[in-house]
Amino acid sequence: MYGIALDLGTSGFRAQLIDLETKETLKTVITMGHPLPGGNVMDHLDFAITTGEDVAHAVILETIRRMFRKFDVDLSKVERLAVCGNPIQLSLFQNMEIRDLAYAGENKQKKLGVQNVKRDARIFPASEIFVEKDLPNCEIIVPPAIKHEIGADALAMMLETDFLIQPEISLVTDYGTNAEMALKIGDRIITASAAAGPAIEGQGISSGMLASPGAICDVKPEGEYWRIMVLDRGMEKKNAYIIHPVTGEIKESFGYEAAGITGTGVISAFALALKSGLMEKPPKLPNGKLILGPGIEITEKDVEEAGKAIGAIRAAHLTMIVESGIKYEDLEYAYMSGASGTYVDAEDARRLGAAPGYAKRIVQFGNTSLALARELVLDKSRLDDIISIARKITANHLMMATSETFNNFYLCELSYWTMGMPLEMYNEMLELYGLPPLPKILEHVSIEKRVSKDIEQVGSGGLTILKEIGIILEVPVEKCIHCKKCVQECPEAALEILEIDNKRVAKYDSQKCLGTSCRRCVAVCPESAIDLTKLKITAK
Repeated sequence: MYGIALDLGTSGFRAQLIDLETKETLKTVITMGHPLPGGNVMDHLDFAITTGEDVAHAVILETIRRMFRKFDVDLSKVERLAVCGNPIQLSLFQNMEIRDLAYAGENKQKKLGVQNVKRDARIFPASEIFVEKDLPNCEIIVPPAIKHEIGADALAMMLETDFLIQPEISLVTDYGTNAEMALKIGDRIITASAAAGPAIEGQGISSGMLASPGAICDVKPEGEYWRIMVLDRGMEKKNAYIIHPVTGEIKESFGYEAAGITGTGVISAFALALKSGLMEKPPKLPNGKLILGPGIEITEKDVEEAGKAIGAIRAAHLTMIVESGIKYEDLEYAYMSGASGTYVDAEDARRLGAAPGYAKRIVQFGNTSLALARELVLDKSRLDDIISIARKITANHLMMATSETFNNFYLCELSYWTMGMPLEMYNEMLELYGLPPLPKILEHVSIEKRVSKDIEQVGSGGLTILKEIGIILEVPVEKCIHCKKCVQECPEAALEILEIDNKRVAKYDSQKCLGTSCRRCVAVCPESAIDLTKLKITAK
């Protein structure tokens, strides 16, 4: 009999097939992107509210079905499915109310008739949300949220590291599109999240991709040249070639090809460009770009996009320290988890600001959300322990969206990354805001890497990547004059207009569509023919 561990991440899904008798991982399947339109968790939330929670739920379930089919096993033999993720993803998976996650403030919620939903741990038959033939003999396990805005993924990063038992002041961060973080001061725990955006995981930049085989994950200096490292099929770092980042000349090759660059590679490239003087100040680059491989470049626009993500994380870290009442130098440990937290060079991240350069010790972990789901698959009684721990965590949640401190820090970050504001002026701005200056980066710190890859064991069946999820959303466009301006305007080639049974429909590839953060198709249409609130998943 089998079990499945599932991580519903903001930038992609991860699933592992597990033999319940031997407790061995048999196979891992991942998606190259999230199935819902948009580049971050707020886009997914907006899509679900405006288009319909039932549509979002259907898209997520269909994606999971397509992933599970890649296991190539009889799914009637799956007894247990454990699912971990943030509150929005888990709510959409279970087809639960989500409006309480969208609207902050009691007055706003009361006006809209929205009540907070309890997101307790659940064990229920898969037939409640899947059709019976999909998982006919399976029960689903969902771990609890600590509070409605602090989900199972945040709980996982605290449980799967030694953060909760650490007596010293510690900060843990799950690096991703929506970076979850928690600060522990004695028995007090403060949680927060930063909407870093997709660039932190290699998306939204010109040659970007998620952490997967062929992704540039690290860059090291070789005199005037750079050593480029990529992930292999087993998700291990391998040397690809030595290249001149300005001319593109490849000095030496090692047999591995680069397909693109992930967020950790971007951080390493930025850190090295700053250290070597190729980037005197962001976002300026020699000839406007860095060449990292055949057809793989980082542009000044990429520097701005990735800088916004790095800046959001650094601003959130600084805000948590300041708002908690401690000093920067009081921070002893910084834990890093998630794919970006695993593959990034911690020293580069410290120098760039993605990791706290003032923490005395840094510890890197892997995918803690998937790890927690795996624990629950192997031993569902572990859920009782998790519930008990969740109740003991007296977490205070710091809303970055309403924090003036975060807003001031982030304005300085934007000025630094997009306009090249010197750090001296950055500190002058902080003084005007009544905030302490940027902390000094410690020269000598302890860095411990406890895993070599974010998914430590992919299984004997290896890793399968679902690059194209292939879910199509369609909407009737009765007033369409077939000018195709919407198709031409779409930056991701996610849209086409077709004639079906003498009726025109707009078809969207849900994985490619940028959702709320774009909507250029709607804006450019001269007839206002596109109503995205009426999107429906195409019948199979």
